[in-house]
Amino acid sequence: MKRIKQYKKLFKVEGAINLKELKTTYRGLVKEWHPDKFQDEEKKLEAEEVSTEIIDGYHFLVSIAPETKEANLEAYHKTITEFKVEDYQHKSMLLEVTFTDGNTYEYFGVNKKLFIKFINAKSINNFGKRNIFNSFIYRKSKKAMATA
Repeated sequence: MKRIKQYKKLFKVEGAINLKELKTTYRGLVKEWHPDKFQDEEKKLEAEEVSTEIIDGYHFLVSIAPETKEANLEAYHKTITEFKVEDYQHKSMLLEVTFTDGNTYEYFGVNKKLFIKFINAKSINNFGKRNIFNSFIYRKSKKAMATA
């Protein structure tokens, strides 16, 4: 959640993310902080750091935007209903779940108490479907590897 707030603040986003507005803001920030605009080495280094954060933030916010989620809803639903949880990691308020189809999703705001219930459930798949997968902000963090 901290990361979401940080990037929303950077892009001056209040409420839901609008991809068109986000793209406009992104382009403006990239122009403003492009390292080639600066002659001073210190400023150039600062601009490189800021522009990296801008790029990361943009891609992150696009991945959690309602439009992106809606476009990928069918594939997400298929993953959480047809495939089992293969692996999971929890750090702070972030739960990362890898499914047997190879897709990995991050769920933001999952506290330790809920995580412990998740890992101790008779069926972590059913518990996840009922309490996590459709209840928290999520994003796909890793795609399934295509097999040749």
